[in-house]
Amino acid sequence: MTKPDVTAFFDESTFTVTYVVSDPATGRAAVVDPVLDFDPASGRTSTTSADNLIAFIQDSKLRVDWILETHVHADHLSGASYIRETLGGKTAIGMAVTAVQETFKGVFNLKDLATDGSQFEHLFADAETFSVGDIEARIIATPGHTPACVTYVIGDAAFVGDTLFMPDFGSARTDFPGGSAPQLYESIQKILALPDDTRLFMCHDYKAPGRDVYAWETSVAEQRASNIHISDKVSRDEFVAMREGRDSQLGMPKLILPSLQVNLRAGQLPEPEDNNIRYLKLPLDAV
Repeated sequence: MTKPDVTAFFDESTFTVTYVVSDPATGRAAVVDPVLDFDPASGRTSTTSADNLIAFIQDSKLRVDWILETHVHADHLSGASYIRETLGGKTAIGMAVTAVQETFKGVFNLKDLATDGSQFEHLFADAETFSVGDIEARIIATPGHTPACVTYVIGDAAFVGDTLFMPDFGSARTDFPGGSAPQLYESIQKILALPDDTRLFMCHDYKAPGRDVYAWETSVAEQRASNIHISDKVSRDEFVAMREGRDSQLGMPKLILPSLQVNLRAGQLPEPEDNNIRYLKLPLDAV
């Protein structure tokens, strides 16, 4: 199977990994899960992380065809809009993003938010195919963490979003609206059905207890053998009971409220109001 070049950019403030995935034969590339820097204390945004990624792409003489989101993130603001404006490429996400937009339009009272996914230039269906240069790619719908989660399989590499973490850290939470532990189990089985040597790339890492370095690349074989939540030794019922019990104890991500308002719009910030200042809402007692 064709092997794309994969370069990772780790944002320690949100523990997020962004990837540049490229075809060495053609120089065509995709960006997966880009970050827009945000300081919640001051409300200031910056493009430092995105600019580092852009510099790499330009220095490597790559051309971006796709800016891919694995899901509507609740822990960082997306840099997709900024990267598209700077480098071009189509923004894309799974087609179930419409369900997420419907849910949170009401929470934030976003009266101007279209809920047809039109903020993104392409909505991927399950099993849809595309390409990065000459490298064949396809979509696996992997809901459970959120309804809109997808895995991008590009050559021998799969970008799993939050569905899985490194084997010593486990799996995604399922307590967000539309989340489901049984559904997540089934989605992970789709990923683990890929060839054993498929490279799996995580969207986050938090350093598991006893591990001193961040890590974000593993394989299907490693996940099946040793994932602490969902290895081959764990039954569906055991996983669901573990996941639901664990999720009931978790707090909300600290950036969930600002992140969702931006990421529902493919990384576009709200329009400035009549004082030329942009605002994000803080719903009280709503989530």
